[in-house]
Amino acid sequence: MEKHAKTNAVRLLEAAGLPFSLMEYEVSEDDLSGTSVARKTGLDPERVFKTLVTVGEKGGVFVFLIPVNYELDLRKAASACGVKKIEMLRLSELFSVTGYIRGGCSPIGMKKDYPVFIDESALLWDEIALSAGARGLQLLIAPDDLISFRSLQVADLIA
Repeated sequence: MEKHAKTNAVRLLEAAGLPFSLMEYEVSEDDLSGTSVARKTGLDPERVFKTLVTVGEKGGVFVFLIPVNYELDLRKAASACGVKKIEMLRLSELFSVTGYIRGGCSPIGMKKDYPVFIDESALLWDEIALSAGARGLQLLIAPDDLISFRSLQVADLIA
């Protein structure tokens, strides 16, 4: 665990004194999907959340957390943000915008404090999993702690 233990996300959560745990899994460059992460960690896919980064029609960046086995409903997401239209951020821009790479993008510790929205289904779980900021490392945390720590907005986001 020590090789990954100090990502930006982990450092920020430790500094805030929030309870969380970390879970490592084997990474395959051939399959970085969230459903693969759920399978490798043995967690219910509805409990494992992926981080999706979007851009609004006027350029604002918005971050969404949804269960890995669902797709983001862009119409619902735009409505939650109060904009007319959003689209997914180009993968080639992910690192420059967030400081994270695909398969290791966490909503905690991004380069800037972008608005973050989480699907309301997270509230059904005592603990959810999300990227700890590195491939092969999941962060398990109570959704209420994550929501209050990062000022997340809860919304219906899945298609």
